[in-house]
Amino acid sequence: MSAPVIGDDGLARCPWAAGDPVNRDYHDTEWGQRVTGEAAHLERLTLEAFQSGLSWLTILNKREAFREVFAGFDADVVAAYDDTDVERLMAEPRIVRNRRKIEAAVANARATVALREQGGLEAFIWSFRPDETPEPEHTGQMATTSPESLALSKALKKAGFAHVGPTTMYALMEAVGLVDDHLVGCHRRGASGVWA
Repeated sequence: MSAPVIGDDGLARCPWAAGDPVNRDYHDTEWGQRVTGEAAHLERLTLEAFQSGLSWLTILNKREAFREVFAGFDADVVAAYDDTDVERLMAEPRIVRNRRKIEAAVANARATVALREQGGLEAFIWSFRPDETPEPEHTGQMATTSPESLALSKALKKAGFAHVGPTTMYALMEAVGLVDDHLVGCHRRGASGVWA
C-alpha cells in the first residue's frame, strides 16, 4: 500500500507516476481527463486492450506507432482492415504484435461503426458512469473492477467488441475520467472536471 509520493517538483502524485517521466507526463496531463469524440474513445479502448498483460509504460512508448498504424483510430478506416492488414500489423515491430489483440482492434472498430446507430461509442461508454467516484487514500484501496465496469464489459461484448473484460474496462473508465482514481492528496485529484 502506497500513499501519494512527493516528486522533485514538490507535487504529490500517484505512486505509479513518480518514476519514469513518460508515466509522470501521462499522469499529469491525461490520465483521468475526460476525452471527447469517437476516435479518442476508440484509441483508449484499443490501447487498454493491448496493455493487458504488459506495463502501461510499454504502451505509452509505442503510442505514436499505434496511432499511425491504426489510422488515428478512425473507426471507418480500421473497420475496413482485412487479413492482409492484420499480417502487415503482425510484421510491424513498433507495436505490440499479438494477433488476437490486433484482430480485436479491427473487430472493435467494426463494432464502433455499428454502435453509431445507438448514439455512438462515447455515449455508450459514458452511460456506465457510476453515481459516485472512489476516493482511495492509498493504492491498497484502489479497485481493479466495479459493477459498472462489469456491466460495460458485458454490454460491449454483446455489441460485438472483443478484449473488453471488466478489468480492462475499469482501466478505460479511469483513463477517460468515468472514475477519478487519483489518490486523495494527489495534485491531479478532481482535475478532470467530471467529479469536481
